[in-house]
Amino acid sequence: MIELYWAALALVGGIAAGLGIGIAWTNYGANALVQRKAAESRLLLEEARSQQKELLLQAKDEALRVRNDAEAELRESRQSLQKQEERIQRKEENLDRKLESFERRERQLQVRERQTEQLHQEAERLKHEQVQELERISQLTRDGAREIILAQVEQVTRDDSARLIREIEQQAKDEAEKTARKVIGLAVQRCASDYVAEITVSTVNLPGEELKGRIIGREGRNIRAFEQFTGVDIIVDDTPEAVTLSCHDPVRREVARVALTRLLKDGRIHPSRIEEVVQKTQVEIEHVMREEGERVAYEANVQGLHPDLIKLLGRLKYRTSYGQNVLQHSLECSLLAAHMAAELGANITVAKTAALLHDIGKAVDHEVQGPHALIGADIARRLGRSPSIIHAIAAHHYDEEPTTIEAFLVIAADAISGGRPGARRETLDLYIKRLEALETVATSFPGVQRAFAVQAGREVRVLVQPDQIDDLASIHLARDVAKKIEESLQYPGQIKVTIIRETRAVDYAR
Repeated sequence: MIELYWAALALVGGIAAGLGIGIAWTNYGANALVQRKAAESRLLLEEARSQQKELLLQAKDEALRVRNDAEAELRESRQSLQKQEERIQRKEENLDRKLESFERRERQLQVRERQTEQLHQEAERLKHEQVQELERISQLTRDGAREIILAQVEQVTRDDSARLIREIEQQAKDEAEKTARKVIGLAVQRCASDYVAEITVSTVNLPGEELKGRIIGREGRNIRAFEQFTGVDIIVDDTPEAVTLSCHDPVRREVARVALTRLLKDGRIHPSRIEEVVQKTQVEIEHVMREEGERVAYEANVQGLHPDLIKLLGRLKYRTSYGQNVLQHSLECSLLAAHMAAELGANITVAKTAALLHDIGKAVDHEVQGPHALIGADIARRLGRSPSIIHAIAAHHYDEEPTTIEAFLVIAADAISGGRPGARRETLDLYIKRLEALETVATSFPGVQRAFAVQAGREVRVLVQPDQIDDLASIHLARDVAKKIEESLQYPGQIKVTIIRETRAVDYAR
């Protein structure tokens, strides 16, 4: 038991000794570790201090470098500012000198301006005195002298313009005459239609004088029935073996003429027979007019015409103008316009169609008020013709201002066809009146001595006073006479105005 006690005690003592030894060893290791760590810490602290010193040195060096750079930049900025200040100062000095110079010049200009004003006033005073002296010497006022000077300037200007007009006209004639002659000559040669002048048929010859009574009928019933059915007046007068038909409508007049001729041949003249014959004649005349319209359109090679236009064209068969058949005239104008358009490169279709239809208004001008050109243009517009054709129709007598080459070609074709020798016929009274009107227009100008209408009214020769009209003024006079003829007279084709100025020197040998 005691042994166990001592064994336990020894075991406890051993354990305690082991624990003490372990604790002592542990304390020794810990102290050694602490000492080692303390040494490492001191080493690290010394390294950190050395690094701190190095960093401080580097920072001081960097700060010194930055300071030096800043001081250098500051010195450069100060130097630049100093230079700019010097430049600004020099500029200010220059501006001050210029300002002084400007002020000095301004004072000089003011002095000169006052001197100039004084000189101007003196000049005005001298001018006024000179003008008064000139007016006193010349016995002319300022307005009178101005009028004399303006008259001289106007005369010089008129002379210069007359020379220029003559040169331009001569140049235009030289350049255009050959071309115009060629185009018109070719057109006229290629369209050599032959016809004679016609007059409106208004007289029906009778086989015997006794037929007048049968035409009148018992108590005038036959003549009243005839006038009622035809719309034509029958004039039965003392003209032997003839009666006269009077009506503004050429178609009605033709129907009446044909119907009366058939009644006279048939011999049966009474109201019912008159009505029957007139109705048949009207149908036949309508058929004839349609055929004539189609024939003319075919010969002119104009296609696509409205049936109403064909009918109106046929009505022109019985319409005359100055003795010229209007339908034949329209066909000839269409051919002429087509030839000239082909030579000039214009629109052939527009030219020949407008020329064929240019007098279409004459078919209804007795029913509608206004110029036949505008009436025809309105008809063409309503029946679907193009604006270029409508314009050429309306402008062929200058009721509208022509603006296209086709319109001028229609005007030229109309003048050529109507101006051919023998194409139109006038009564003697109208012919004499037209010649007198031409001479009256020419003699209405100052300085004109006499005027003569020659070549059937195609030319007016004007004799002028040589001491009043000189060579240059005669050019203006020719233009003025031509313009007044255009404005005041109506005529086919063109009229030539010739100014004749003659100076005679007479002396006697003794």
